[in-house]
Amino acid sequence: MWHNIGKQLGLPTRSLVGWLVSRFLKVGNRVLEEKAVRLCGIQPGDTVLEVGHGPGLGLQSAAGLLTQPSGSLIGVDYSKYMHQMASDLLKDLLASGKVTLHHCDVAAMPLADSIVDKVFHCNCYYFWPDLRKGSAELHRVMKPGGLMVATLNLQRIAALASRGAMPGENWRPEAYMEALKDSGFVDVRIEDVQHSNRTFQAIYATSQK
Repeated sequence: MWHNIGKQLGLPTRSLVGWLVSRFLKVGNRVLEEKAVRLCGIQPGDTVLEVGHGPGLGLQSAAGLLTQPSGSLIGVDYSKYMHQMASDLLKDLLASGKVTLHHCDVAAMPLADSIVDKVFHCNCYYFWPDLRKGSAELHRVMKPGGLMVATLNLQRIAALASRGAMPGENWRPEAYMEALKDSGFVDVRIEDVQHSNRTFQAIYATSQK
């Protein structure tokens, strides 16, 4: 059972378990999504990328901060189900051109080099087949000095890993942080973040070129 749940967390499909996972993502990830948006310090004219956007809650939150005409938002997700769900939620923003969505792998994004100011993602990196390829692709599309923020609940993820719901050892923050450093990111660190009576973690990395 836990293996199937882990598969759906990494790649939700249009199925009963996929639907249940989408409900969890909408409720359980909302705070983490909104905190990731706030922590990466989005400016009104930035180009912002969310990786693994899921139902689109983080994109919806970030879009409100991009008040200048030059401000734009890009979302990528490997799940066709999540891509469609986010497309439905953000249809007006997509029609206006403020938001662009891509159904693709993080390791092969259809984006030009050095165009992104800020990247955020939530409960995402541990499902990438290759952390180094994903990290290198983030580094490629980011501008020099761009900031990446990833949020996660490490206690919850470790519990899922102990039940076999997480693939391999990629869930460990150290693995992702090492991949980021190897890809050219600097000031890579992890910090605890408080929200009400909850503690979660944020990984920060700055693109250096």
